[in-house]
Amino acid sequence: MRYSDGELESLLCNIESDLSERKETWKGDAPDSGRQAVCSFANDLPDHRRAGVLFIGAKNDGTPTGLPITDELLRALSDIKTDGNILPPPSILVEKRILNGAEMAVITVQPSDAPPVRYKGRIWIRVGPRRALATAQEERILNERRRFRDLPFDIHPIPSCDSSALSRLLFEQEYLPRAFAPDVLAANERTFEQRLASCRMIASAEEPTATVLGILILGVSPRDWIPGAYIQFLRIDGDTLSDTISDQAVIDGDLSQVIRRIDEKIDSHNRSRVDIHSADRETRIAEYPRVALQQLIRNAVMHRAYENTNTPVRVTWFDDRIEISNPGGPFGVVTKENFGQPGITDYRNPNLAEAMKVLGLVQRFGIGIQTARRELHKNGNPDLEFVIDPMTVLATVRRRQ
Repeated sequence: MRYSDGELESLLCNIESDLSERKETWKGDAPDSGRQAVCSFANDLPDHRRAGVLFIGAKNDGTPTGLPITDELLRALSDIKTDGNILPPPSILVEKRILNGAEMAVITVQPSDAPPVRYKGRIWIRVGPRRALATAQEERILNERRRFRDLPFDIHPIPSCDSSALSRLLFEQEYLPRAFAPDVLAANERTFEQRLASCRMIASAEEPTATVLGILILGVSPRDWIPGAYIQFLRIDGDTLSDTISDQAVIDGDLSQVIRRIDEKIDSHNRSRVDIHSADRETRIAEYPRVALQQLIRNAVMHRAYENTNTPVRVTWFDDRIEISNPGGPFGVVTKENFGQPGITDYRNPNLAEAMKVLGLVQRFGIGIQTARRELHKNGNPDLEFVIDPMTVLATVRRRQ
């Protein structure tokens, strides 16, 4: 929703409201406490089911400070959604508005469909006009609320699949320490099932049915439950599918294992040549920039459709190009026409995106294609090519000549 000027001015002046917060500037500790506020609005513990608002350029009593609202400031505020510190990424609208006769930056935060939302591993909530860290009981309430909303497919429970299909060792030694701040883990007030539920790996502590996310991230044998959860790799000696296959692999397992193994497979085929002419020291130039291939494959895994298809992500390496096929067409605000444009992004699997950020498999959201294009240009490869259909996205990377 987008508030009218009158509604915003009412929230701005209501210092007791748990739907609004004000910042005089965006310097010092404001970016940190502002993100805490965004996290708390997204969690919507009071269950208002209304957007919360963070005002930048206003004193605590709502009086304007006269802060210049520049494009640079608005870009910095927009980074709240994409810098990966608030997970799952919040749904926000950043605007410059004229309120009480002065310019202000306004961040409107929609309640999350998949609470709890965490900022740097901590769950922030609103308690009246102030922010606070959620207790174990408040976290349970947020977990329970998630069950009754229209959930994205990546946290749908898988019938007949209980928590025994998930690796406890992987969860407790790899995922949890990355997902939660150390002091939160040290409190140790939550059971194993409660922690799984908080990370959306099971439906709830009372109903420990594994979710799609849980199987993808922690599954002992993910393909037993999600047949398409793997990457098919082919190395073809030639430039057509009918030519000789020199190497092939089915790369499956939990997602961290899949990403590690596909990286190793790419490295084994990505030949480098030695350049002794263009500089005083010899340099090695790869046929393909490693970072570009990593970004494109991770993008395919993150944005693919896992529902109603058993098709894997396919990486097909020809002599003159690499094709990366993703079984999932454009989603949400992303269309065939605006695909790949900077700032245009949406998430078919928002919880999987969060988990990949937690595991360090992505650093930021919404920049994968731009990063790949930049790395290809630096390496001297032709520009990235896409063929976009309603059900698939095919990315083609041409070899450096």
